[in-house]
Amino acid sequence: MPAFSFVQPSTTDEALAALRQGEPGETVIVAGGTDALFELESRRIPPQRVISLRHLPWRTLSWAGESLRIGSTLPLRTLESDPDLRRRIPGLWQAVRAVGSVALRHRATLGGNLGRSSPASDLVPILLALDGEVDIVGIQGERSLPVDQFVRASRTTALGPGELIRSIAIPEARPSAFLWQRVRPANDISQVGVAVAYSPTRKEWRIAVGGVVPRPVLLPQAERLLSGPSPDAAELRAAAQEASMRVPFSTDRRASEAYRRQLVAILLQRAVRAAGSRPSPSGAP
Repeated sequence: MPAFSFVQPSTTDEALAALRQGEPGETVIVAGGTDALFELESRRIPPQRVISLRHLPWRTLSWAGESLRIGSTLPLRTLESDPDLRRRIPGLWQAVRAVGSVALRHRATLGGNLGRSSPASDLVPILLALDGEVDIVGIQGERSLPVDQFVRASRTTALGPGELIRSIAIPEARPSAFLWQRVRPANDISQVGVAVAYSPTRKEWRIAVGGVVPRPVLLPQAERLLSGPSPDAAELRAAAQEASMRVPFSTDRRASEAYRRQLVAILLQRAVRAAGSRPSPSGAP
C-alpha cells in the first residue's frame, strides 16, 4: 500500500478545512471504508491523503413524525436494528439487509453507498422509490438534492469539490418492498433489484430498478399503470410488462439482458403484492 497521510476530523468545520488542502484527485474520502480500503490495498487508487469521516457527529438516526433522517456515517447494522424501520419503511429495511454480511454492515454506511453510486447498489433503488433527499454540506454552504438528481453514474455523483454527504432524508414512511436476484444469496452483487413504494399522501406508486448501467432508474411509465394501494392482477401484469420493456438492461458476466427482463417482470409483481399487503404506516388508506 502506498504511503499517505490520514486525517480524522471530529467536526464539520474540521472536515471542510481538510478538504481545502491538497490538489484535486489527491484526497480520498472514507466513511465506512468497505470499498476504499480494498482499493487502497490493491493500489487501484494512490492518494496523498485519506480523510476519515467516522469521528464526525453524523452517526445519527431520527424520526420526526412520518419522516426519517439518517446520518451519512451511521453504520448500516445500526440502521437495520432500529425498532421502527422494519414496520414503517419495510423496503428500506430489506434493502439494508441485502448489503453484504453482518460484519460488513457494521462498517458500511448509507453515505458511502451513495457516494460510490454503483449500478448494482441495493440501496439506491429503494432511496429512489422513497423519494429520498441528500443533505450536502460544503465549503460554499449547504444544499439538498433528490437522490434521482444526485446519482449520475458509477462513482459519479452531483457532489462538487469540497462537498460531503451529511445525511439522507426520507420524507414519509411508506408501504414498500425491495426484492433482488443473485447467483449466490450472500456476499454477491444483485443481477436485478426491484424497489417499490406507495405514497399515502400522493396516492401513487414509485418503482425503481437496480442492476442497470450506468445507474439505477425510476420507471414512471410503469408507475402510472398501478392504481391505489393494492393494484389488481391486470394492473400488475401491465406494469410488469412495461418495466420489462423500458429498463435499459444489458448482458454481462452475471446475467443476460433477456434473463434480466424476465426477472424484473417477476420481481416487480411480487414486490408490489408484498408492499400492498401491508397497512399504511400512518393508517391512511
